[in-house]
Amino acid sequence: MTEKAFQDFYTENYSVCYGCGKLNTQGLQIKSYWDGDESVCHFTPEPYHTAVKGVVYGGLIASVIDCHGTGTAAAMAYREQGRPMGTKPDLRYVTASLHVDYLKPTPINAPMELRAKVDEIKGRKTVVSVSLFSKSQECVRGKVVAVQLPQDFKLE
Repeated sequence: MTEKAFQDFYTENYSVCYGCGKLNTQGLQIKSYWDGDESVCHFTPEPYHTAVKGVVYGGLIASVIDCHGTGTAAAMAYREQGRPMGTKPDLRYVTASLHVDYLKPTPINAPMELRAKVDEIKGRKTVVSVSLFSKSQECVRGKVVAVQLPQDFKLE
């Protein structure tokens, strides 16, 4: 893809997350993009992301769903305000709630495709549904309740 990912617009202070931080060299560094009204993320698990032989670790799956969901919430906030990502003030979201349903084992030897859509926006809260596919089968469904950080949020 030639367009920038949602996460590429995060400022340095917001780019250290284990799941989506481009500055976290030990992290997953997921990338999310718009595909019409849905967002999409592709992630290929490594052999060390194993739960049991041949299956992706559920905690890794939850992390990818979490970060793709909060990134989607941020991107939607920019869309709703009619401005490009990266413009000031920053719109960043954190997870208030994460629910994950594991429908079937996710194979370790194939890329994962995550597709998300925004279900609800209410004030600072955005609810995002995420489906994870592997080998053309839906393996996991998640729901992320993301809350916008206040502008006066102070980082260490």
